[in-house]
Amino acid sequence: MTAANTPLRADPSAMSPQVAEPRRERDIRLDFFRGIAMFIILFAHTPGNPWTSWIPARWGFSDATEMFVFCSGMASAIAFGATFDRAGMFLGTARVGYRIWQVYWAHVGLFFATAALTVYLTELDITSRNYWGQLNLWMLFVESEHWENPNILLSFMTLRWVPNLFDILPMYMVILAMMPVVIILSRLHFGLVVLASVTMWVFAQRNLMEHFGLPYLNFTAEPWVGNDDWQRRWFLNPFGWQLLFFTGFAFMRGWIPKPPVTAWLLCVAAFIVVLNIPFSNIGVREFGFEWAREWRMDHRQWFSKTDHGILRYVQFLALAYLAWVFAGDKGSRIRAGTSALGRSWGKILAMILKVGQQSLAVFVVSIIVGRLNGFILDVFDRDAVAVTLVNLFGMAVLVATAYLVGWTKSQPWRVTGGSNVKA
Repeated sequence: MTAANTPLRADPSAMSPQVAEPRRERDIRLDFFRGIAMFIILFAHTPGNPWTSWIPARWGFSDATEMFVFCSGMASAIAFGATFDRAGMFLGTARVGYRIWQVYWAHVGLFFATAALTVYLTELDITSRNYWGQLNLWMLFVESEHWENPNILLSFMTLRWVPNLFDILPMYMVILAMMPVVIILSRLHFGLVVLASVTMWVFAQRNLMEHFGLPYLNFTAEPWVGNDDWQRRWFLNPFGWQLLFFTGFAFMRGWIPKPPVTAWLLCVAAFIVVLNIPFSNIGVREFGFEWAREWRMDHRQWFSKTDHGILRYVQFLALAYLAWVFAGDKGSRIRAGTSALGRSWGKILAMILKVGQQSLAVFVVSIIVGRLNGFILDVFDRDAVAVTLVNLFGMAVLVATAYLVGWTKSQPWRVTGGSNVKA
């Protein structure tokens, strides 16, 4: 049969290279900023780390937690949104439930691994410090026999006791559990999503609710205290933080159109970011703005990290817009750095992206490594060389973790059928 009368095939593999559809370029912005957030979280969770004094959180109200939550909302829209569209509500909800299951056991494993590490470092007795005491784990090792209901492990496993430092994954689980409801509301009308999210956020503002005598939405973190008003609540209130998560979710789903790149919008965003500096830690600490210190003391509810105060939300969105514009379409300006700065930047960029792609595993390891790095700094008295080496060591561990997890997820041990058969 000649080429002229050969039947046309629909199989893309039969298409010539000249007419084949070009490969779509991956949008790297999400992975890039999640990767940056993971390194910042490592620095912030290393006790006594001097680098923490200069992280972005010291320049404004928001910090790496906003980056993590916002990017998680965007990633969830990609990972789970398509499942709801393609497979329906039941299977979409099942996939979300499976992710909650994974995050739950990551939370459990992280806590016990960190507790074991702190006990071991304390028993070494090199620095004469109680490292499990620094995490306020007295109720686990010392005080449980004094409670009316001393089953501390059951309280932990049911998320009724959420220890210090271990708030973010429980918060993430609760927000994930809201996703099927948000999907249902969006199919009725997007306005219902906005109404539900904003209403939850309002009822999660403790000072506002107490002012009007209304119930305050948050979970108790230490159930044995009772229902007294002074008891500790979850440090990261999921009913407050869900607003930021679902903002990122809505942007990625296309429910909210992407903002235009205009000079006036850039100026407004830059103005908001710069205006934050006098009220920031840097403004008070380095520039000596005592009036700002007094304002912060009197208006903590406006930038509360626990309930995600409105000023944190506004400042982060302004900062996110500037970062989004800076990155360029699908991260084109980030990629351009490879040609401008050479192959070294390309290698660094690849590592940042890999860390961002494996954010859950990297986050869990970062908390453990942060406690270990704090111990090492205690031993070496935090001179400049030790601080630099310890932080670089921690970053290297996160990168190694990301590559290892990525490698195992690729299941390299699987051999496809017929792969060893010669043509």
